[in-house]
Amino acid sequence: MGTLSQDALNRALIERQMLRERADESALATIEHLFGIQAQEPKSPYVGLWTRLTHFQPRDLEDLLTSKQAVRLLLMRGTIHLVSASDALGLRPLTQIKLDRELQSGPFASRLKGLDLDAVAEAGRKILDDEPQGTADAGKQLKEHWPDREHTVLGNALRNKLALVQLPPRGLWHSSGRAVCTTVENWLGKPQQAMAKEELVLRYLKAFGPSTVMDAQQWAGLTKLGETFESLRDQLVTFRNEAGKELFDLPDAPRPDPETPVPVRLLPEFDNILLAHADRRRVIADDRLGVVIGGKPTVLVDGYVVATWAFTKDRTITVDYIDQLPRSRQKAVAEECDRLQDWVN
Repeated sequence: MGTLSQDALNRALIERQMLRERADESALATIEHLFGIQAQEPKSPYVGLWTRLTHFQPRDLEDLLTSKQAVRLLLMRGTIHLVSASDALGLRPLTQIKLDRELQSGPFASRLKGLDLDAVAEAGRKILDDEPQGTADAGKQLKEHWPDREHTVLGNALRNKLALVQLPPRGLWHSSGRAVCTTVENWLGKPQQAMAKEELVLRYLKAFGPSTVMDAQQWAGLTKLGETFESLRDQLVTFRNEAGKELFDLPDAPRPDPETPVPVRLLPEFDNILLAHADRRRVIADDRLGVVIGGKPTVLVDGYVVATWAFTKDRTITVDYIDQLPRSRQKAVAEECDRLQDWVN
């Protein structure tokens, strides 16, 4: 069992996240390989795919959303993700445990106390499958049956209890349409069927390894995955990180030399590369996590977060450096910003 340095973990993550070299892959294959893309901000998956793919254009993702090959819904860590249709049906039952817990301990818990949440969910399902609409709108109809509850609270309960897909035009490149929802079963015409936890762990490692058990649990928002890792131990290889913690990985997964050069990359808000581990130092220092939590797009230089970027009102890109970089590196950042700006325009 060897030890992997922070730089070695960084290069492995960069490689598996398709950030060392843009790939000649389809958008759908990439979404499945990445095991979902953070999509709280409707436009962020477009930038996330552009930064990873050679020929990606917005229409590629729009077609996946309108043809129901990909969907946007609440999944890992209780956040909106873009996933393939098959992954949506397999992942949501596993993440439901955390979403149910949120209703018991989250900001709405006291206002949901004493409410039959299963009955609310079933009534909400009928409303949203009959006519897709916003959860607050559905909450107003539910208030007719539960007049002592606020419609926003009832709507929020539906958001957690039901697997709700945000329908196009929400999530399309040229539209910022409001979130209109229906259940994933109604939209896709198929029932949910939980993915085996073994498959979840193996696919997580393929996209984010080498990782500790706690890393995988952080990404998924699940607990007790240690039992699953143990059941797979004979199929995996193990290492230690610099702190001595055990890392698991797929035997044939890429683990590049820590000195492997990597290019400048622009990441969108909440990119999963920054959120998929309990210990995020393999790509971002602990004292910089605030820029991720604050929803700022970030800049990777030599594999690590060194700056944030943003579009101005006239659609030019500005960069706010956290580190002082030599001119050669700043030039490389400017060139990548120019490429994104040309693509957007």
